[in-house]
Amino acid sequence: MPFFITSQLISAVARAASKMVEEVRRQFKESPGILTHETKPDYAKCVDVATVASLRELWKSAAITIAAPIVLGIILGPSAVVGLLMGAVITGIFLAFHLANTGGAWDNAKKYMEINKQKGTEEHRIAIVGDIIGDPYKDTAGPALNTVIKLLNTVAIVFVSAFVAIFVL
Repeated sequence: MPFFITSQLISAVARAASKMVEEVRRQFKESPGILTHETKPDYAKCVDVATVASLRELWKSAAITIAAPIVLGIILGPSAVVGLLMGAVITGIFLAFHLANTGGAWDNAKKYMEINKQKGTEEHRIAIVGDIIGDPYKDTAGPALNTVIKLLNTVAIVFVSAFVAIFVL
């Protein structure tokens, strides 16, 4: 489950970024004075676009995280929920470490090249791509797995008595 949620979150970041790019392009097209600093961009609209896009993308992952232990508990019982929780905690912890460290390494590789005056080289351009890929890893998916693990466990604890009542009685 952590791998699925991670893929959903990284895809959501890409879709939200696309919405932001569309808004910035729209502003540049409608107000060319932005490029020459004659007019100011509409920062509030950009913040609104980012907020709305983020919330629209978040609901899917949140719904899956909340529904999974409930559906599994009703259909297969408490033992299946325990299996889900154990699997999610074990894989989630290691995946979160991996995402945070990998994203940080890609970011630091780019910074290292810039410090060593390698800007403009082919390697630096590749490091920039790595940094772009790594940012959602370390800033979104890695930290979000902490919340996913906590939410799965909280939902399971809240509904455990219902699961036991369904399967024991």
